[in-house]
Amino acid sequence: MDLKERIIAYMRESAYKPLTEEDLGEAMGLTDEELVDFPVALEELEKEGAIIKNRSDLYGVPSRMHLVVGRIAMTAKGFGFIIPDVRETEDETDVFVPAGAIGTAMHGDRVVARVTPAQEEGRSREGEIIRILERANEKIVGTFERSKTFGFVTPDNTKLTQDIFVAKKFFKGAKTGSKVVVKITKWPNGRRSAEGEVIEVLGKVGDPGVDVLSVMRQYELSETFPEDVQAEADAVEQEPSPAEYQGRADRRDLQIVTVDGEDSKDLDDGVYARKNPDGSYFLGVYIADVSHYVKEHAPLDREAYARGTSVYLVDRVIPMLPKELSNGICSLNAGVDRLSMACEMQISAEGEITSYEILPTVIHVYRRLTYNIVNKVLVDKAEPFLSDNGDILPMLETLAELRGALKAKRHRRGSIDFDLPEVKVKLDENGHPVALIKREGSLAESIIEECMLAANETVAKHMDTKNLPFMYRVHEQPSEEKIERLNNLLAAFGLFVKQDEQGHIKPIDVQQVLEKVEGRPEERIISTVSLRSMQQARYSEQSLGHFGLAARYYTHFTSPIRRYPDLIVHRLLRETFATGSLPLDRQAKLKIVLPEIADHTSNRERLATEAERETTDMKKIEYMAQFVGEEFTGVISGVTAFGIFVELDNGVEGLVHVSTMTNDYYEYVEEQYAMIGERTRTQYRLGDEVEVILARANVEERNLDFVLKDNGQYVPERPAKPGNNSKQGKGDKKAKAPRPKKQVKPLLEDELIAEPMLTEEETRQKEQKTARRRHGNKKRGASGEKLPQTEKRENEGRKPRAERKRRPGKAESADKESRMGAGSFRGENRRNREERRSDKEAGYHRVYVTGLNSAVWPDPPGYHEKKEREMAAAAAKAEKEKSKKSRGSRRPRPHRKTEGGTGNSK
Repeated sequence: MDLKERIIAYMRESAYKPLTEEDLGEAMGLTDEELVDFPVALEELEKEGAIIKNRSDLYGVPSRMHLVVGRIAMTAKGFGFIIPDVRETEDETDVFVPAGAIGTAMHGDRVVARVTPAQEEGRSREGEIIRILERANEKIVGTFERSKTFGFVTPDNTKLTQDIFVAKKFFKGAKTGSKVVVKITKWPNGRRSAEGEVIEVLGKVGDPGVDVLSVMRQYELSETFPEDVQAEADAVEQEPSPAEYQGRADRRDLQIVTVDGEDSKDLDDGVYARKNPDGSYFLGVYIADVSHYVKEHAPLDREAYARGTSVYLVDRVIPMLPKELSNGICSLNAGVDRLSMACEMQISAEGEITSYEILPTVIHVYRRLTYNIVNKVLVDKAEPFLSDNGDILPMLETLAELRGALKAKRHRRGSIDFDLPEVKVKLDENGHPVALIKREGSLAESIIEECMLAANETVAKHMDTKNLPFMYRVHEQPSEEKIERLNNLLAAFGLFVKQDEQGHIKPIDVQQVLEKVEGRPEERIISTVSLRSMQQARYSEQSLGHFGLAARYYTHFTSPIRRYPDLIVHRLLRETFATGSLPLDRQAKLKIVLPEIADHTSNRERLATEAERETTDMKKIEYMAQFVGEEFTGVISGVTAFGIFVELDNGVEGLVHVSTMTNDYYEYVEEQYAMIGERTRTQYRLGDEVEVILARANVEERNLDFVLKDNGQYVPERPAKPGNNSKQGKGDKKAKAPRPKKQVKPLLEDELIAEPMLTEEETRQKEQKTARRRHGNKKRGASGEKLPQTEKRENEGRKPRAERKRRPGKAESADKESRMGAGSFRGENRRNREERRSDKEAGYHRVYVTGLNSAVWPDPPGYHEKKEREMAAAAAKAEKEKSKKSRGSRRPRPHRKTEGGTGNSK
């Protein structure tokens, strides 16, 4: 046990409180040599999150300080979940982190969070992020927007919810609408966004190939290899030498065939079968011997480990190994000698493996076949395929028989078969989708699958029996929570899956349930929920079995060209050939490194799956954009509180948002996997068939929107009107658009700050003032007639300069508008007065608040009575002044210019 492991063990088991560095070293009784390395070990453990140093410089383990360490998985809505690095018990859930407790963390960061227990049973724990241990997004792909002095990048990944600020000097030629890669130079801090610099401009959004290239950069997938890796690949001979045949079994006389897809180039598996006189079978599975060329710790090995797997994007392959190996010397190409690792098995007529041998071989592939050719020969009996392959027809028929025996054996033990069709997108030369091809399982694919499964199980059992360190492919029991939810659904149909005392179930029980509902209306919903109840398969150094296959032993042996765990499996098998075992020091080292390799390759596999799915979905949506407004038949593939997901027959999935369901209010009933109408009791359940209309296809947002044909309204989006001058020459001047007429903006209730109630007299005076304004501000004489313009100018000229009327500037006009507010327009005066009168009668006064909906508050105590008294006093005063003025009034003296009357007096 090294120093770091001893520190963690002591703090977990012996330390009863947080300790200082000095107290911890003294309590552990470290030697002088260990004390020298002690501060460095503590610092490394703190960076890893294995121990925590608090504000008082005391060290403790996270679990005893109500803290959790893990990766944050964000959502597009701003909240996230922390997946803990270590779960102290099986009951420990992921940690829910609300948006307000995220801090400056970003998706994928490794963080420390303070945790509070779940408030309700079955709910996740809740946490607040207090420290960021490791940043995950040093480079971000997004769309660039620029202004004169700065720009910003909106990430393509919707889980990254903050834009990246880019200073002008770091634009690197990027323009608005460019797809770019930005490197983070300053992480977000408090209310400040992250800052970065553009390091690569991929092209303009919408240009051919830019979409897939963006996904490659987002997931850091590269088609090129480092120089030292490529140099090692170039140095590998493209043909095996006779010296390399030494110590290998010669199988070049067998009619070994490869069966793959039409466009496959990395052919890593070949098969051969024959039927024995007693009715049993011989099956040989021959796999490319990649471990012979990729040595441990060499540049090729380091790069293969870093990549973890080949990635099959919609339009290209990102290989784990350079093409000199993957398509060259390691690929089992027809007509040439190749080195291989073989698993040769004797199999009974019932499909049971009675004996086997795992050994290195040299082979000569007799013929390259495709799934299509094998199906044409065995299923369709079509020419010219049948006659072209007449020499290997007996062997192909034996493979078909053997496939039936192996599949029947798997079925007897309870293997669960979920038929999941695969959708392939066909592209044109510019990368645009032209068709969606749905591929379902065929006889040829089933033959190869059964052969590979048999080899994988045999190799796993071989190494587990030897009790040696090894790499396994494991698929664990479903969680108790998911089993309970499945049984709740099955109970509605009179079915259930039996659990033992530990809460475990058997694969055969799930298989029998699926067989009972086959062909019935509930088949779809039960199959879907059963599949989603399963755990995700992963790699592990422990042999935990494979639940879905009902296999006690399982590993990945058959694809070392494209999967790093398979390469490890080959390497460990090779080390046992000489003595049948491994040296003890080698075993000790493997027990340390294999868990790390298993975790890393599992993560890389999930990342590759995400990238593959994203590029495929992107092209699916691009293909469907041409069908907006058309009707389709689909199956409900998911039900959530915000709507239902519908999958079409071509594999495309889209959302029917609950807001588009117009005939009722719908409630999400989680236990029934359904949306149910409150009044009509209309149900939309998982697996139901529905008619939908495609309303929107958004490639940038990666989503499709449907509306239900019988319960929704489709409103076509208006296409943008093309401009008059879409393209102009360099020297052409743009025609100026006519200035639009100034329109009076109608008064909106929520734009008013506050408007007090007016008395009747004040209202009347305001109306008179408004009427006078309608006649304009023209100068009048003493009796109200218009003054000539010259006289106006003369009168105006006599005024002092400071008093002359001046046209306000733009700034003053804007300032005046901001002070007056939007409520100063005349168009709504009548409506406002009527509202105020109705409010007065109701005993309320109305207050309008900017930015909020209209709200009405009751009058404070005594307010109404006080207002009535003030209004009565004002009315009496106004009446008194009016009567006094009428008694003293007399006819005004006529103006000198109108003494003789005007021309219109008659």
